[in-house]
Amino acid sequence: MKPRLLRIEHLKSAEQPVLQQAAALCYRIKGNRPEVLLITTRRAQRWIIPKGWLMPGLSRADTALQEAWEEAGVAGQSFGEQVGQFLHHKHRLNCPPVPIMVDVFPVLVRSVSQDFPEQGMRKRKWYPLKKAALKVHSPGLAELLRDFKPYTH
Repeated sequence: MKPRLLRIEHLKSAEQPVLQQAAALCYRIKGNRPEVLLITTRRAQRWIIPKGWLMPGLSRADTALQEAWEEAGVAGQSFGEQVGQFLHHKHRLNCPPVPIMVDVFPVLVRSVSQDFPEQGMRKRKWYPLKKAALKVHSPGLAELLRDFKPYTH
């Protein structure tokens, strides 16, 4: 599967640097159909996928796996292949939004725990791909969800 990568030349000339995060597109196959796990943001309760800042000593794919555990309580397998990117703007009080390029890695979910670091701060729910694309606010993430072709190993 060829990753959907964004061209960010126009962002490089912006006054603010473009920061980077890694995200986990957590999926399972249920009844021969793929489903993805969405979680809510902590404050606004918007639907997203687990994502976070790059972690020292971890690859981007391993960072995505760690975020999947911390934010959604899932353990799974990532094969290190990026499926795409989307641009996210982090909004902060009394500051301009910060542009963030999010690298997305597929994670085949093997287990879901009821006990995880951010339980109680977030909701989580499985959705078919098309419905998940309608739930998220980011057009770039919605496109990735619509185009995602999961595979199992």
